[in-house]
Amino acid sequence: MSESSMHGRRFERINFLAADTPEAAHARARLVGRYGDVHSDEADVVVALGGDGLMLQTLHRFMGRNVPIYGMNRGSVGFLMNEYRETGLRKRLAAAQSSIIHPLIMVAESQAGKKATAHAINEVSLLRQSAQAAKLRVFVDGHVRLEELVADGVLVSTPAGSTAYNLSANGPILPLGAPLMALTPISAFRPRRWRGALLSDKVEVLIEVLEAAKRPVAAVADHYEFRDVVWVRVTTDHSVGLELLHDPGHSMEERILREQFRP
Repeated sequence: MSESSMHGRRFERINFLAADTPEAAHARARLVGRYGDVHSDEADVVVALGGDGLMLQTLHRFMGRNVPIYGMNRGSVGFLMNEYRETGLRKRLAAAQSSIIHPLIMVAESQAGKKATAHAINEVSLLRQSAQAAKLRVFVDGHVRLEELVADGVLVSTPAGSTAYNLSANGPILPLGAPLMALTPISAFRPRRWRGALLSDKVEVLIEVLEAAKRPVAAVADHYEFRDVVWVRVTTDHSVGLELLHDPGHSMEERILREQFRP
């Protein structure tokens, strides 16, 4: 991951996307009236109007399309978004800082022998589906690192996603440029004191579900869920680079740094 200035790039053709809310739709109408709107295939930049949920949807939608995404907050938290303003948009885009995010890729197999593949920008989570705690075995690059984890689940997070579900599960906040993944347990019962691990983003994490029929587990890559899994493999997909734009002083790197000093 890297971060750089956008000076010298021109953003004449803008595609505006809005969340399904009156506030976001109203903002889109006003911005389209001011700056025009082109189809996403012709756009120099996509401007997403909504909250973090819309930003994740937009990043998934444009994965592999090589178009930068600039968000303006018309939602609630808006951690991934910039402040909403109608004026000076092209100047803001030209001055914006660029962050490149590499997503995770999940491959999973179900008890029925079906396989699923999905990308995750924030995290891949394994979650218990029933009242029974999950029993999991954790491999890193083919070596057993945790023989048995009894927990509500476990997740693998990117640096960009480390302030989301990972942080709620008491996982570490990772600097955006760190070549790392966070492996974090969710309500661990045994081993009770295990708090997770920081792993290179070059490794492969394989999680095997023990007693899968008795203790069913779902795998979730961002918003995509695959149920009754028997194993899940997670790696970083370095072939995909998603470009986020943020105003100077409010970059992803700066936001993640500030989050670590939040009281």
